[in-house]
Formats: sequence, C-alpha cells, structure tokens
Amino acid sequence: MQETKRPSTLFLDIGGVLLTNGWDHNSRKAAAESFGLDFEELNERHHLTYDTYESGKLSLNEYLDRIVFYEKREFSHDDFREFIFAQSKPFPDMIDMVRELKQKYDLKIGVISNEGREVNEYRIRTFRLAEFIDFFVSSCFVHFRKPDRDIYRIALDVAQVLPGDSVYVDDRAMFARVAAGLGLRSINHRSYNETRAALAMMGLEL
Repeated sequence: MQETKRPSTLFLDIGGVLLTNGWDHNSRKAAAESFGLDFEELNERHHLTYDTYESGKLSLNEYLDRIVFYEKREFSHDDFREFIFAQSKPFPDMIDMVRELKQKYDLKIGVISNEGREVNEYRIRTFRLAEFIDFFVSSCFVHFRKPDRDIYRIALDVAQVLPGDSVYVDDRAMFARVAAGLGLRSINHRSYNETRAALAMMGLEL
C-alpha cells in the first residue's frame, strides 16, 4: 500500500549517494598502480583492518602504517593521504535535490555513513555538506558500523523521529533492508531519477 504521510526526516548515506565512495576497490587498485604497490597485498591488508579505522579506533596514519608503511617507501603518508582524498567526487544532481527538498519541506537531514574520521571530515568540509545536513551519524563518531542496527537507532534518537516518519537512502541494498527492518521507509539508491521518483511517491516531490 502506498505511504501517504509525508516524512519529516531524510537520512542518507554519503558514499554512492551524495559523493563517490571515499576509498573503494577501484580507488585502492588505482593507488597500487600509482604508487607501485602489490594490489593483492594492499587489498588483503585493507580488509583485515579497515573496519577498525571506520569504527574510529585508528587514525588514518595508523591505518596506512598497517596497509602501506609497514616497510620503507619512496613516498610519504601525506602523498598517500592526498591520493585518497582526491578520489572523492560529488554527485551534483543528488546534492541539489536534497538541498531543494530540505528547503521546500523543512526536512531534517541526517547522514548514516561508514567512514573513517579523516576521510569523513575532508568530505564534509570540501563538499560543504554541513550547509544542508543537520547531523552526521558516522561510524567513526559513534563506533558502530552499518549493518549494525545500533547506528540506525542512534540516528533516530538524535533526530528524535519515529522510524515511520523518516526515509533512508543507501546505494547498498543490504543496508537499506536493515533500515527497513527497523521501520524506516527505505530506498535502495540506483540512480538520481529512480530515487527522485521514489521520494515523490512518499510525498517529497519537487
């Protein structure tokens, strides 16, 4: 049955929705090629420790010590950090849509995101996300990562909103389903047009 009550709060992921992913498989492969690293070794080390970094329990330099600088390199931490930061690009149509929806419907806008602190803060600052997002429930801040249900519960508590009065948008189907299991109206984001249409069906029409 179609929902008729317009939501008061819109929760969003960052990577894959508002911006490109901050540090994904393709970015790591590009880094290995650029810096002359063994990609398979880099990727294996990444998977062994990245959850710890995203949970806010390692700094970016400590993470890099584990995956890259466990031996002497001809490049610096700063060189590698800048490469990571440079992978982030905006999706202007999505950002503009969220800005317009917030203004038109006086929505609360919140982020629920798995990101490490330095990458998260760089992305918030560089793409001026705080201009239209009211709060950030990022894994590095709250020490829970999706799909842990507690990160969604924290977001609901911060927003002071009931699950059914909110919408969650994520490009990963599993994360959208977990949110739906808690009662949030969820959208598995695949494209700007599909997500815009889905929001319009919920009463958030531009």
